[in-house]
Amino acid sequence: MTTGSAAPRRDNKPNIEIAGTDLDFRAVKLDSRTPTGGQIAKAAGFVGDQHPYILQWLANGDFEDIRVHEEADLDKGIKFIVAESSSSNRITVDGEQIDWPAGVITGAVIRKLGRVPAENSIYLVREDEPDRLVEEHDVIKIKADGIEEFKSRRPEAWELIVQGKKIISISPVISVVEALTRAGFDPNAWLIFLKVEGQRKRQLAIGDSVDLRTQGIEKIRLTPKDVNNGEARPTGRRDFALLAADQLYLDDLGLNWETDNAEGQRWLIIHEYPVLAGYTIRTTTLALLIPPTYPQAEIDMFFVHPPLHRASGGDIAATEAAQMIQGLSFQRWSRHRGAGSQWNPAADNVVSHLALVDTAIAKEVGE
Repeated sequence: MTTGSAAPRRDNKPNIEIAGTDLDFRAVKLDSRTPTGGQIAKAAGFVGDQHPYILQWLANGDFEDIRVHEEADLDKGIKFIVAESSSSNRITVDGEQIDWPAGVITGAVIRKLGRVPAENSIYLVREDEPDRLVEEHDVIKIKADGIEEFKSRRPEAWELIVQGKKIISISPVISVVEALTRAGFDPNAWLIFLKVEGQRKRQLAIGDSVDLRTQGIEKIRLTPKDVNNGEARPTGRRDFALLAADQLYLDDLGLNWETDNAEGQRWLIIHEYPVLAGYTIRTTTLALLIPPTYPQAEIDMFFVHPPLHRASGGDIAATEAAQMIQGLSFQRWSRHRGAGSQWNPAADNVVSHLALVDTAIAKEVGE
């Protein structure tokens, strides 16, 4: 006679994990500890008239295909990928070769198969083509012949110029708030514009983000907000007309500008022109002398009031002269085009000259 409760029967049925090409694994219990590929496929839901391809994901990270009548060694790994395929396609992830039982593969699956860290980017590498960034949701069609090669890379350093100040981001997407804050600007105090080569400037909102991978991104330009209870900004005097492209550019930036034909000189005057960090003031009035035969004749130099002085001190070369404009003394910046950037009437205008102005101002504070 025995006493006490009987010992529970031990369940010797092994557990394995099965997934399709989405790598969404689920637990499955088998009847045998030495299952064949066919038994694994049956546990995955395959029936007799299907042609399963069974791939064992080994514990060491490698992959091994298991034929239908071949026994799998569960000590090597309990994860299996089962897909309907008569053959496999070959890929490499960072040099590691993988036989993949499908004609397509997603970026998310590539990351899992190659154990690529979340912070690294994945690129499709092909001869005679630029490397292609592969996002998580991208679906890549695998070439029928040859091997598709994928490589992971550490995050790139992405640059963005914010009102002449360069910031570096390890993320390819940066919020407007972060970009302005890191550049030393209050995001709530400015109208914000993004310049992309070949496109009109686009105004950004505080909640927007900038994708730094966008081809041709040049910079973010700022102009002060004019808080005036919703009233429209007053239009300055217009003693002479600018080119349509010039006027559109200035208006798009939200700048308060005017043209003044005084004492035989034609001045374009831009009020509250933003000045990047590194100077003792953050805005100035900028004046450009517009020749009578502009744009055939070039715009030269520029003039500011109040004058610009470095916050760190020290004189700025070739800014000693003054010019009276509208009864005020403007500081003259003697900056001229070099032999490699001579004025081209067909391409140059106020817009291109303002780029020269911004570059000259930024250079003096090391930007």
